[in-house]
Amino acid sequence: MPTPKKNKSALSEKTSQHSQSIGAKSAARIKALRKKRIDATDLAQQILAGNKTALSQGITLVESKQEKHFESVKTIINTCLPASGKSIRIGITGVPGVGKSTFIEAFGNYLIDKHEKKVAVLAVDPTSSVSHGSILGDKTRMEELVKQENAFIRPTASGDSLGGVAQKTRESVILCEAAGFDVILIETVGVGQSETLVHSMTDFFLLLKLAGAGDELQGIKRGIMEMADAIVINKADGENLKPARQAQAEFKKALHLYPTKESTWKPLVKMASGLHQKGIDRIWEMLETYFKLTKGNGYFEQLRLEQNKHWLLQTIQDQLKADFYANPKIKQALAEKIEALERQEISPFEAAFDLLQLHKEIS
Repeated sequence: MPTPKKNKSALSEKTSQHSQSIGAKSAARIKALRKKRIDATDLAQQILAGNKTALSQGITLVESKQEKHFESVKTIINTCLPASGKSIRIGITGVPGVGKSTFIEAFGNYLIDKHEKKVAVLAVDPTSSVSHGSILGDKTRMEELVKQENAFIRPTASGDSLGGVAQKTRESVILCEAAGFDVILIETVGVGQSETLVHSMTDFFLLLKLAGAGDELQGIKRGIMEMADAIVINKADGENLKPARQAQAEFKKALHLYPTKESTWKPLVKMASGLHQKGIDRIWEMLETYFKLTKGNGYFEQLRLEQNKHWLLQTIQDQLKADFYANPKIKQALAEKIEALERQEISPFEAAFDLLQLHKEIS
């Protein structure tokens, strides 16, 4: 028997009211959670227990520029720091299109499946200087690795940080290590020879190259080549296999132009195909040889000390910069100096000197 229209209308209205009630309660719960004060100690303990959700929350907190989060961040870092330092940190860089994400996914899957490693990937995406936005699509590109229980992928915008890494990448490394990840892969934005910061926070610096892309000539230049501990010719498969072998030979010759590294390690040139998972095992063997050498001759520990010194100096610079631009008097004076600059009443050098002098006086 069909339901009368009046009853249908009443039922629909009742359902609508019920849905609105649930929606209102849900919104209220979300609002209450947002207002709830962050328990930094509890969050840190969850990170130490290997909770990946807590790890994500901790990194988000670390990346926050809000002053109200500073004490919480300090608590989390101080709690996690004693449990960190047990991983190996590998920086992976290369120009856009070289296949960094594909290579990292193949490498990460290999380490998890064949060597039972826990792998964290800190993937830094470039931030647009125009829109100030980032795609943050690394999780999408690493669709197989992201499904692994022993993998953690964290895409982060580079922001206004130079050097191919995000401003808080070091802190993120500490949290990942505390959560039990024993291999940390830092994928940089791939901006070329300005990628120096990643070198200062990793134990091994891997440079991905393409055959037949004009990179062979670039290899003769100093800069990023000089920092690399190994070069991998990626996409060495199919018709590209022969050019890859030729590129490998040319890069080997180019590496002879550089002085011996302090670690006594001689950089190697390998070929691989991230897409077809070829050559990945040989790259891991190379890394094991490197770490055996550097841990045996004391260079590994020395490098870690240098990383901490660099972290200290970088943190001071970041904080001084943040304090400078956050000061209300500086903000006002800066606006006035910019106007004076536009009227050509002052030089950029003099304006900068005046602002720095003002900062000294009010500090």
